[in-house]
This record gives sequence, C-alpha cells and structure tokens, in this order.
Amino acid sequence: MSEENKKTIQEEPVLRHKTKIEPETVAEAKKEQQRALVWDFTEDEALLRSPEPDDVFKSSDSWRVFRIMSECVNGFDALATITSGVSIFGSARTPEDHKYYIAARETGKLLAEAGFEVITGGGPGIMEAGNRGAFEAGGVSVGCNIELPFEQEPNPYQTHELSFKYFMIRKTMFIKYSNAYIIFPGGFGTMDELFEALTLIQTRKIRNFPVVLFDSAYWKGLLAWLTSTMLSEKNISPEDLGLMYLTDSPQDAVDFIKECCIENGEMKNKNR
Repeated sequence: MSEENKKTIQEEPVLRHKTKIEPETVAEAKKEQQRALVWDFTEDEALLRSPEPDDVFKSSDSWRVFRIMSECVNGFDALATITSGVSIFGSARTPEDHKYYIAARETGKLLAEAGFEVITGGGPGIMEAGNRGAFEAGGVSVGCNIELPFEQEPNPYQTHELSFKYFMIRKTMFIKYSNAYIIFPGGFGTMDELFEALTLIQTRKIRNFPVVLFDSAYWKGLLAWLTSTMLSEKNISPEDLGLMYLTDSPQDAVDFIKECCIENGEMKNKNR
C-alpha cells in the first residue's frame, strides 16, 4: 500500500464504504476484512469522542464546525418550503405486513390528504410506511436519513431525500419543520425523539405542539411508570402528562393534529 493511501486511512475519519481502497495483497485484504467486522467510523463518533494526548484529530475539531455548519445550511435550504410538516417516528424493524406499518401508512396518507407534509427518518419500517402513505396520496414526503456504522438504505417513497452525518443536525430539522409528532411503537431512537420534544415543550424552548402516541397497548406501561414513579416523586408536574395524546386510530391522530394546528383554515405554527 502506498504511503499516500496509508496517510488517508490514518488521518481521515470517514466511512470506508465512501472511500474504498482496494487491498494490494492477501494480507491487506484479511486485515481490511477484520476491520469491517469491528466498527465503521462516523462523523458523530469523531465529533463526540474525548480527546487523547496524542490524538491526531484533536486539531481538526474546530474545522469540523464548518462541516456541521454546511449540513445546517443544506438542510435549511432543502426544507425551506416545508411549512406544515408532521413527523412520524417508529421502529425501523417493523415489517410491511405488521399492523403498525399498515397504520403508519394510512396515517401518512391521511396527513397528505389533509394538506400536511410528512417527515420521517427516511429509512425502513415505520419511516417507510409514513413516507409511502404520503407519497401514494400525491403529497410531500420528506426523508431525513442518517449515516450509521451499518447501512440504513433510504426508502423509495420520498419527494425530498436528505442525508445527515450528525444526529444533532437531523434532530434540529425534525423539530424546526414539524408542527406535530406522531410516535409509533419503536426503540431507543423513537424514545429519544419523543422525550426531546417533551423536554423542549416543558422547558418552553418551543411552543406546545401535538405529540401523539399511537397504540395504547404499547405505551401503557411507560405512561403507568411516568404516573406512578416520576409524577409521584414530583420530578414532573401533573400537567406534563397532558403533553401527550394517546390514540389507536390513524384518523383520530390526524383529526387531533388538524384541530390543534389549523385555525380558520390557516396553519398555526408552533413557533408563533
């Protein structure tokens, strides 16, 4: 391997599938295979890891700000026309024949028919279902994909397809361009988006906007714990529980959002 290629691997914290260097010997091929089994380096990891005394990347953190700024600018430009967005969150692992996928697809369709733009994380599962419903209804279907150590392929049901290296920028786009959240059953990422929205509303960093939890059976355990433990310990107030709306119906979810967001035929933006 040339000295130039070695230097590229050592100094540039980028994904290998984007800067693939063909091995020149069998030994190098085996070494590359072992690396692939361990980890893929992402921009988020480079940004968030703690500096080490001899870290060759520590002098590049300031320059990384320009990459972050560029991602903000690109996102703002691409989504500038999204004025009535609703974000749909949920598991990427939900299969096409699952009741949650079917419900999310119907929800995306109803939102599009009501004049809302549908925003998702752009991946498979519930994200695909929400985009698919809006796309098939002829509406605006936005996907904000994220670079991960493992591949997350963008779903094909998007009219606006974006890709982000940094979670924090992607989450900013969700909050900025959404007038409501619909939270379908999901895992850690879904919980992250749910509680970030609740925190911003609770602390009045943004105006109150609809946060809908879909499927009462899935969420009842969490809501029971919030009431019996978090509320009883006085870590939240009773009115904080009212920041979430629980439903089992796509139509009810959309009707609730319409009631909250549309007044006299005009959209009430959460920032106004």
